[in-house]
Amino acid sequence: MIQVNQLVKAFGSVTAVDRISFAVDRGEIVGFLGPNGAGKTTTMRILTCFIPATSGSATVAGFDVMKQSIEVRRRIGYLPENVPMYLEMRVREYVDFRAKLKGVPRKERSKKVDEVMSRCRISDVQRKLIGTLSKGYRQRVGLAESMVHDPELLILDEPTVGLDPIQKDDTLELIRDLGQKHTILLSTHILSEVESICERVIIIANGRIALSDTLKKLQTGSVIELEVRAPQQKVRGVLETISGVSSVEGRAADDGVTGFDIHTQNDQDLRETISQRMTQNGWTIRQLALRRRSLQGHFRAAVMGAEEKEA
Repeated sequence: MIQVNQLVKAFGSVTAVDRISFAVDRGEIVGFLGPNGAGKTTTMRILTCFIPATSGSATVAGFDVMKQSIEVRRRIGYLPENVPMYLEMRVREYVDFRAKLKGVPRKERSKKVDEVMSRCRISDVQRKLIGTLSKGYRQRVGLAESMVHDPELLILDEPTVGLDPIQKDDTLELIRDLGQKHTILLSTHILSEVESICERVIIIANGRIALSDTLKKLQTGSVIELEVRAPQQKVRGVLETISGVSSVEGRAADDGVTGFDIHTQNDQDLRETISQRMTQNGWTIRQLALRRRSLQGHFRAAVMGAEEKEA
């Protein structure tokens, strides 16, 4: 659905996007992540034909965003972080107006408007002025107009920003439902949202791709955390003899207690074996826990790694 190859966007002497390449398959929900100023929004604006690239190429549904922008726009629904709207228009009037601009046939228009208002749960406010709506309802109106022409691809930039917890849950549930029919590229700073609805993540930092992988793979890694009252070198020696342990990383000692992060082969849970070996040596365990690698950890590592390379 999306194919980006060596894409570059420079604003004068500043390179916002630096030779990035990635792909999004049809039917995927992909989280597009990165710190502020990483190049996420610039990339999305290129994909939606708002701004041209400096060099490289990008296609949506097989159409070139630079040479076939009209065909690309017909296949994209875009929800920017700050949704521009005519506040003096009523909700249904606005969604119908946007449907006209997007070329929805007259015979189908009323039905399409009804469908998207129902899916976005704004039918009950369809006669209200947009200017009188809450932030949450305006986001829903923006989402409705972005999908009224039934696009193949939805690009959503911070769709839950400014929403209260209930509104966020409702919006995420809607996006999850939309993913059954549409390809979705989702940008957000809230990593828990990505973990709840996305299948894959792309992390961009300093204008470059720092990480691209499925959530399933990213969440398979685990670490056993051990804190024990014993000499560090002796404990390390015992841990390294346990079958299935692949590496042992020591942590700072505190009042006679030493800490370790223990990595195992194929993510084996060796806590019982470790406990037995510590007890056999007469060492007191203060903590023994299994910590699954989180998206937060991968995000931090990817961004910091990119910054170190840049330095």
